[in-house]
Amino acid sequence: MSGPSSVVAGLDARFAEQGLSCRGLVQFGVADEAPMLTDGTPAAAVVLISVAGATMWPHFERWRMAQADHGGADPLDRWSKMVIDHVADEVGAEARYPSEAPYQPFQLWAMRAEGLKPSPLAILIHPRFGLWHSYRGALLFRTWDEAQKGRAVTALHPCEACVAKPCLTACPVGAISLDGFDVAGCHAHLASPEGQGGCMVSGCAARNACPIGVGYRYPDSQLRFHMQALTLPG
Repeated sequence: MSGPSSVVAGLDARFAEQGLSCRGLVQFGVADEAPMLTDGTPAAAVVLISVAGATMWPHFERWRMAQADHGGADPLDRWSKMVIDHVADEVGAEARYPSEAPYQPFQLWAMRAEGLKPSPLAILIHPRFGLWHSYRGALLFRTWDEAQKGRAVTALHPCEACVAKPCLTACPVGAISLDGFDVAGCHAHLASPEGQGGCMVSGCAARNACPIGVGYRYPDSQLRFHMQALTLPG
C-alpha cells in the first residue's frame, strides 16, 4: 500500500469520472486514534471522498436505471461502494463507508481536514458548497509522504456570519433551532399531507433557505431521493 502523496493527483481524475471528488486529507499522528487496517495496523492517513452539488447524480441515475432491481435496497450506498472500491483497488488503499461497520468518525475527519462546523440542521456547512455536499466514503493509507503534511484547512464558519439565519424560520413546524434539531417533529411533519406535498417534493425547507452554496443545490429528483431515504423505517 502506497502513501497518498503519490496518488492524490490521480484520485481526483478517477473519481471525477463518476462525479465524485477527493476532499479532506488527514494525517494521523502517534497521539491520534487512527482507524485500523484489515491487518490490525493503524492507518497513517485518510482521504475523504465527497459529493458536492449534483455532479454525481446523473452517473448514479444511469447506473440505477440500468439495474434489473433499480439498485435494490440502499442503491446509493451500493453504487458508492462499487465506485470507491474500484479506485481503492487501483491505488492500493482500503475503503471505508459511513454506513458500514466498523463505523468511522467521518464528521470528525471532515472537521479536522477542512475546518468545517455543524449548521443548525446538524449538517456540516461548507463555505463554498453550503449544505449541498456529503461524504460517500474514505480511503485509508498505510503510509504518508512528508510532503502531505500541513494540508489541513481552517475554514470560516458561514453560520457565524449569517445575520438573517433563514434556516431557523423556514421550517413549517419549527424543527430547526439553535437548541438543536427536533427529529420527531420533522418526521411527523414529513408524514403529514402538508409534508408530503412540501418538503418531500422539493426538499427540506430549512435546507433550501440557506443562502450559502445555492449554486450547488441538488436537483429536485436528487432531493426527493434523499427525503424518501430519510423517512424510510429502520
